[in-house]
Amino acid sequence: MAVREGKEQDPRIPRIASSIRVVPDFPKKGIMFQDITTLLLDPKAFKDTVDLFVERYTGRDISVVAGVEARGFIFGPPIALAIGAKFVPLRKPKKLPGEVISENYVLEYGTDCLEMHVGAVQPGERALVVDDLVATGGTLCAAISLLERAGAEVVECACVIELPELKGRERLNGKNLYILMESH
Repeated sequence: MAVREGKEQDPRIPRIASSIRVVPDFPKKGIMFQDITTLLLDPKAFKDTVDLFVERYTGRDISVVAGVEARGFIFGPPIALAIGAKFVPLRKPKKLPGEVISENYVLEYGTDCLEMHVGAVQPGERALVVDDLVATGGTLCAAISLLERAGAEVVECACVIELPELKGRERLNGKNLYILMESH
């Protein structure tokens, strides 16, 4: 793992990076899966991760933190609580009761869909999208699209890890992406 180039390294980043396990050939051959579940086993690294995001987004007038299923559900709620925003889950199909809007997208290793409750986000709200990792950018693009269709302004996307070789950042149509580290 490496810290994003041009970013002064926070002393908390090495602890976070060292706590993330890489699992080869998961979920299919050729994928080097970045497993953040090992980060969750280290309370200090987990707290440092949340704290870094909270420090960045405090005072930015964000009213919605949208977490992408499933690992965005881990980081999103504590960030939302700390900055005084609501948490909106962006879920896989058929997981939310009631009326939803949907967005299909392409992953590094397949296709999927995200859904959000109708009415969860109001026009004009400022939103932050949170997930653990950006690879091809498909998931984040779907999340941005859902929120913008509901009338929200997506301020930024925040991920723990970026896989820069997959160029996901380039697919975000100019939306800001904040990451803690890059994986190589």
